[in-house]
Amino acid sequence: MRNTQSGVSIMALIMILVLLAVIALFGMKVIPSFLEYRAAKNAIEAVARERPNGTPAELRRAFENRATIDDINSVKPADLEISKDASGIVVGFAYRKEVPLFKNVGLYIDYVARSGGQ
Repeated sequence: MRNTQSGVSIMALIMILVLLAVIALFGMKVIPSFLEYRAAKNAIEAVARERPNGTPAELRRAFENRATIDDINSVKPADLEISKDASGIVVGFAYRKEVPLFKNVGLYIDYVARSGGQ
């Protein structure tokens, strides 16, 4: 009567660790870009909410102040698209971010946001 062992072999363990390392590397490269996008989206929503009758110059200046505080570098005040609709002022932006992963491999992410939940 022999007892058979069950469990993960050393090769399977190494493969799992390599997969986890790749996922962690990917996450560490992409998450800062996404956090900056969320900060910029929150900034335009706050600017549109706080200044419902503001001029485009005032809105851009208010965004620039928030961008300085929140360290938003991908979206400049000149990049903002400001318009009016039935619900009020709509502020939006769109940009493409390149995230270098390793050597000659990178990832392009297109970010688009508009105030008012659109």
